[in-house]
Amino acid sequence: MRTSNAGADDALVNDAIERASQETFTREPPKTLQARINFLMRKLKTTKAVAQEIGVTADSVNRYRRGARKNPPNEITARIDLAVRARWQPQVRKRNRKKAATTTGITVETRARFGYTAPIGTTDDGRQRRITVHLPADYARRLFDAQQGIGDQTPNEVIAEGLQEMYFKDHGRRADNLEVEFTDIDYIDFSF
Repeated sequence: MRTSNAGADDALVNDAIERASQETFTREPPKTLQARINFLMRKLKTTKAVAQEIGVTADSVNRYRRGARKNPPNEITARIDLAVRARWQPQVRKRNRKKAATTTGITVETRARFGYTAPIGTTDDGRQRRITVHLPADYARRLFDAQQGIGDQTPNEVIAEGLQEMYFKDHGRRADNLEVEFTDIDYIDFSF
C-alpha cells in the first residue's frame, strides 16, 4: 500500500476522525454564545486563554460573557464552535474510541484515487473510487495510535492498509500480491 500527498491526506483523515467523535456526543454542546464562552472559561480557566483560543481580545471575551455583545463575526463564531466541540464530552469520546479499538471497529467511507501494483495482464491504472468498508477493531486501534504519533505508520497508511486488506484482498481470500495505492483523497468519513 502506497500513499502520496501524505500531509494533506493525513489532515483529512484527522478531521474525519474528529467529526466522527463529535457524532457520538450524548448531549449537544451549548447553543448560546454566553453558554459557549462560559463553558470555555470553565475548561481554559482564564479570560486570556479563551481570548487566545478564539483569536479575540480579553475584553471581547468579557463582553460575550456578560451578554453585552451577542453577535460576533462569523469567523469568530466558527472558532468558538470549534473550540467548544473540541472540548465537549471528553469521557464520551474516550469511551467510544476504546470501544471501537477493542470490539466494534470503524467504518470508513471515502472517495479517493486507487491504483494497483499487480501481476502482468491486470490493470494498474489508478482511478477515483467511492468505497465504504468496515475495518476490524485492530485497524481502529492502530489508527488512533497513529493519530497520536504512536508507531511507525501515519493515519493515512493505516487506512490504506485496511482498505487494501479488507476490500481489495477480501480479508486475505484473493489477490495475494496486490498492492493498493491510496492517493488524492477527495473526502473521507468515519463512524465508530
